[in-house]
Amino acid sequence: MIADTWYLFLKYVRISIRAPLWTLFNLIQPLIWLVIFGQLFSRFAQVPDFPTGSYTEFFIPGVLIMTVLFGSSWSGISLLREINSGTVDKMLVAPIARSSIVLSRVFHAAIQVVVQTLIIMTVARIMGNHISMRPDSVLLSLLIIFLLGLAFASVSNGLAIALQREEPLVVLGNMMTMPLLFFSSAMVPKTFMPAWMQMLANINPIEYAVVALRTVLLPPLDTSSLLLGLVVVAGFAFAMLYWSVTAFAALRD
Repeated sequence: MIADTWYLFLKYVRISIRAPLWTLFNLIQPLIWLVIFGQLFSRFAQVPDFPTGSYTEFFIPGVLIMTVLFGSSWSGISLLREINSGTVDKMLVAPIARSSIVLSRVFHAAIQVVVQTLIIMTVARIMGNHISMRPDSVLLSLLIIFLLGLAFASVSNGLAIALQREEPLVVLGNMMTMPLLFFSSAMVPKTFMPAWMQMLANINPIEYAVVALRTVLLPPLDTSSLLLGLVVVAGFAFAMLYWSVTAFAALRD
């Protein structure tokens, strides 16, 4: 299974290298949000009790989360197209592990958003934002991004397998990403949110990822928030990964 996943993963990497514009295209919207929202809400940092002196710096972890959502939540569409075109059926008659068909896709999507995130972090630092670019901070940030990308790529692939149609998958993708983003402290501090939204944020894995990213990128480091974020995001990622793999196995049985 590991060998099959690796070779299929390399196949999707080669496809991405041959069509790099798609990877770069997914960077446009997060970068636009970083620049425009950073300027639009810049005076938020002057509000009493705002946690940072710059709204853009506060918003950078939210932009990184957006990159994950926009980059990995559509992973299932390509799987669905390969199922409908018969490509997956051809793979199933080959002597490969069935689970590798899904695993290779979700790992490719997760690695792709890690690369995109690293580019955005570099751009944000070049823009003059004081985020930590120490090796340990960067590695921890990329680990959180990888786990979250793994989770949402798994959700997308699982939904593609369950729905078997592209239109409802696109609709559910849009309905899933934006509410999860808004019901978190990605754009405003949690204390600024209405009570009912704070309650929803408490059960939103995005919230724990944002808080963990923020404490890593904007010192001082809060170890408890980081560990809690890693545990929640890792648990969410492995649960969704298990669901997508078993859904595919059940479909083809």
